[in-house]
Amino acid sequence: MSTSIAVFTSDLRLRDNPVLHAALRSSDRVVPLFVVDRRLAKTGFAVPNRVAFLADALADLDAGLRERGGRLMVVKGDPVAEIRRVAERTDADEVHLAGGVSAYADRREARLLEALEADGRRLRVHGAVVTAVEPGEVVPAGKDHFAVFTPYFRAWQRAELRTPLAAPRAVRVPEVPGLRSEPVSAVTSLAPGSPSPGLPEGGERAGRRRFLAWRRSGLRQYADRLDDLAGDATSRLSPYLHFGCLSPVELVHRAKEAGGPGADAFVRQLAWRDFHHQVLAARPDAAHTDYRARGDRWRANDAEIAAWKAGRTGYPLVDAGMRQLRHEGWMHNRARLLVASFLTKTLYVDWRIGARHFLDLLVDGDMANNQLNWQWVAGTGTDTRPNRVLNPLAQARRFDPDGAYVRRWVPELAGVPGARVHTPWRLPEAERDLLDYPDPIVDLDAGLARFRQARHRG
Repeated sequence: MSTSIAVFTSDLRLRDNPVLHAALRSSDRVVPLFVVDRRLAKTGFAVPNRVAFLADALADLDAGLRERGGRLMVVKGDPVAEIRRVAERTDADEVHLAGGVSAYADRREARLLEALEADGRRLRVHGAVVTAVEPGEVVPAGKDHFAVFTPYFRAWQRAELRTPLAAPRAVRVPEVPGLRSEPVSAVTSLAPGSPSPGLPEGGERAGRRRFLAWRRSGLRQYADRLDDLAGDATSRLSPYLHFGCLSPVELVHRAKEAGGPGADAFVRQLAWRDFHHQVLAARPDAAHTDYRARGDRWRANDAEIAAWKAGRTGYPLVDAGMRQLRHEGWMHNRARLLVASFLTKTLYVDWRIGARHFLDLLVDGDMANNQLNWQWVAGTGTDTRPNRVLNPLAQARRFDPDGAYVRRWVPELAGVPGARVHTPWRLPEAERDLLDYPDPIVDLDAGLARFRQARHRG
């Protein structure tokens, strides 16, 4: 009887999983395998929030496999060595794996290909698993990737998506005496520490419940409400997409079936995700170096950086976003844009400092979307208006006009009525002291002038 290995990475799901589907079609028996790689701590992945969500996702995946007669094998160690060992013990002919775009994924794939070929085994790498449209599938003439989103989106819309795959009805695994599996909870050893108290539940079933509920109640109004901070009307599906608990291909299909402006706006956001993946696939160094250097001489004011991280800048909307991040391991996208602009342009601090802080807390943090979104805001990435600056007061008036979002996340301002919550430092001094809220750490006009002068000089 033939055996294949389905290696789970960023595709922790049973529905629409080309890796598992191909392994089941090619062999009589399949080993669903996840490798706990301790080196992930060096890549920035292994932090308490993402590891806790990952543990949920793996437990849910294992439960789903067991319902179908299988189980998830979990091993610790170097992925190449462990996959090779399991392949030898199970006499597997093929190993199936989802293609990745990070430098870490590229190195893993290259090493695994060399090792398996040396053993006379085949590596099958599958595309359109992590993204809806595979990086490199649509490219401009004479170039290896799109550097601007709008032309990419036009090409992306013309790409033919594969049909989503059903979850398998049965998974038959080989019985190999002495081949031991770690408990799913072994993954928590990657990052000891407490996750954020408001962290969402991980796993495919939790992700599907969230999507189905949001499709019924939020998708239709999404185009009008995606920037409504207090309304919290976004899908909140990004963690499930990051871990592959949900399929981006399936989400595009389901949104298009629903139709309407809300669905169109949601599909556009999924295309943005693919856009960043195709940029990073072509330019892996963009995870850490400027995609478009601007000659910046970044400031490094430790006190200001600490205030930004703590949500104590004196600008309520900025502080609300940063406190939501710490409590939930997630932040509304409009708030992400604002706090990133405040750090990189108003304070003129290196985007890498902000990106690292986000990666320390975001449950959906990855190298493609986190790093390239930070570069977009900082003006060193793909933004066609690299010197735009988001004013936190103007953003507050537009996207949190009555201050509900701020009062939710900055409790010391809970008693300040209406739009006044956005400028509490203008209250009488005695009243301001009672709020225990700081004065602004920077004057907006001075910060803007400093940034413009620095970019002009650069």
